[in-house]
Amino acid sequence: MHRRPLLTAALLGIAGRAHGQTAPWPSRPLTLLVPYVAGGPSDVLARAVAGPLGAAIGQGVVVENRPGGNGAVAAQAALRAPADGHTLFIAASGILTVNPHVMAHLPYDPVRDFAPLTIAIAAPNLLVAHPSFPPNTVAETIEWLKANPARASYGTSGIGSAEHLTMELFAQRTGTQVTHVPYGGGAAAMTDMMAGTTLFSFLNIATVTTQVQAGALKGIAVSGLQRHPLFPAVPTVAETLPGFEGGSWHSFVAPAATPEPVLARLNAALVQCLRLPEVTARLTGIGFSVVAGSRAEMAARVTTELARWKDVVRAAGIRPA
Repeated sequence: MHRRPLLTAALLGIAGRAHGQTAPWPSRPLTLLVPYVAGGPSDVLARAVAGPLGAAIGQGVVVENRPGGNGAVAAQAALRAPADGHTLFIAASGILTVNPHVMAHLPYDPVRDFAPLTIAIAAPNLLVAHPSFPPNTVAETIEWLKANPARASYGTSGIGSAEHLTMELFAQRTGTQVTHVPYGGGAAAMTDMMAGTTLFSFLNIATVTTQVQAGALKGIAVSGLQRHPLFPAVPTVAETLPGFEGGSWHSFVAPAATPEPVLARLNAALVQCLRLPEVTARLTGIGFSVVAGSRAEMAARVTTELARWKDVVRAAGIRPA
């Protein structure tokens, strides 16, 4: 018997043993709500997992993009859905740990309203630029930013995103001034950079890997503490600014009122699917690392990063809006 049929049998075999359930799960197709436009990391994750997850649970899985409000539109859609395990929300780390500090009227509470399922993937950001951007190194980028503050606008997937805060940290560390241009997703920010509307930015490495490899954009530095295996010749920012680090992770969450037995089964299904060789290969091939951990591990990380990013946002002078 192959691995996937074994997984399917294991997951479906406990359907009748979940205490407190009034109906079997799953009883209809699942929906994965993606908070950004197609092509970004959240979307890539959803489409990599949808097929294997559907095969594992014996139901279809639909990917639905709901961009807007830096994730708030999709978050609200998830909370309006029945809390029965049939609607999941793919939440980038910033949606759960940064938005509470940068959005004045956040329509959700990341801890109260959502039940963690698993952190699925993590990735550093890559400092990328249009080929016409004169600098080729971190040191040259710092010099250029100091000499050209009026041209120093950069695009990211949104206010409070990992890319936004990584660039703000960079500006703090280097004493430079930059202007943020928020988009509805990393893919949209990348498209405008390729067109020359913006010249540089920190973007999720998985968003820009193909474009950098093709020469449509140039990679200047990686925001992780180690060089990335896909770009071994690209230095880290930390090689110039010791200790500098920035990045993001993407997770699956469900409405908080979802029954505990369903949450446990969802975690088991998602972790097993993420660890399938073909899924892991697809995700690591564009720059992600697969995490696929426990619900408790994700809850602890959300708590830790809520505190960490609160301090960073305050230091950056980002006011809730």
